[in-house]
Amino acid sequence: MYTELLKIIEGGLVGDKEKISNYSAILADNLEKQGEVALPKKIRAVLSKKKGTLTSLDGFSTQPVDAESRMNIVEISTPQIIDSQIVFSKYVEEEITGFIEYYKQRDSLLKAGLEISNSLLLYGPPGCGKTTVAQYISSITGLPLVTARLDGLVSSLLGSTAKNIRKIFDYASKRECILFLDEFDVIAKLRDDKNELGELKRVVNSLIQNIDGMNENNILIAATNHHELLDPAIWRRFSKVITLEKPKKEEIGKLLNIFLENASEDILNNNKKTEKIENAFVGFSHSDIKTIINNAIKKSIIYERNLVTSSDVLREIYFHQNHSIDSEDDFINYLLRNNAPHREINESLGIPLRKIQAVSKNQTSER
Repeated sequence: MYTELLKIIEGGLVGDKEKISNYSAILADNLEKQGEVALPKKIRAVLSKKKGTLTSLDGFSTQPVDAESRMNIVEISTPQIIDSQIVFSKYVEEEITGFIEYYKQRDSLLKAGLEISNSLLLYGPPGCGKTTVAQYISSITGLPLVTARLDGLVSSLLGSTAKNIRKIFDYASKRECILFLDEFDVIAKLRDDKNELGELKRVVNSLIQNIDGMNENNILIAATNHHELLDPAIWRRFSKVITLEKPKKEEIGKLLNIFLENASEDILNNNKKTEKIENAFVGFSHSDIKTIINNAIKKSIIYERNLVTSSDVLREIYFHQNHSIDSEDDFINYLLRNNAPHREINESLGIPLRKIQAVSKNQTSER
């Protein structure tokens, strides 16, 4: 296995795509022979989905820095996100696919006399997939993802922030890439905000000018949790605006299948349990659901139990919401309301059967 890893690294350093692909395939085969299932599957998925040539990162070696702090103000990555990792509503998925196709077919659109503007604004609650969408578009188009680091971009020296914005756009314009501006509201606030200084308002003017000058071969993606703070002129600079909301029940079901795919569990083959878990997750973000499921899986591994049960997942949901279990009776009531069987609660969570039965009896009498 170590030989394959070394060969893959060697291939990456010299930009030898064939070497990387060949030794990655060998690595997947050898891992499979050792009994691994999940990792070989992921390696093969990446190999089958990745299109185009490997992008050499040599052109990205000299990154722009903030003059005051000397911090890098961008990060470069080449994400590998596959279709199955993208779970949104049907219409959001269609919009994302359409945006990618606009970019791929830009020559045809130009011939038709249409103006090209490869800019996408994403907004919605935290943890609902804005960064994942940027990574997915990078993966599908084969363009490196240049992510602006706002902790380095916003300088304490007035005037430096506008200069940093210019540095980032100049840097991105020298190569085909996706420029990703996360937490976009920090630099795109309303210019009539009475709490802001005049110099900071000029930052928005600089941002608008740089967006207008974007190369048509590049993509600009901005993301914010606070779209209400954006200056009206900013909205007009984006050819596509997509809201990413918390997942509905159907999407929650898909997320459960993804996050529990490689776990030993007794949830997905039981429609009643699955439906109860889906209902319990309504109102959570994509990121919250992933974190909760992963915590349940980790706990089952640590305590050397064979299965991830519905009780394991419900416990993590309850704890995520309340951050503690102050009343064991309330906790047991929650588990019972969500269809967790008595014996499963006992075996998975170590709560005595007598206690569970007593709470269940009280719950029945209250009805």
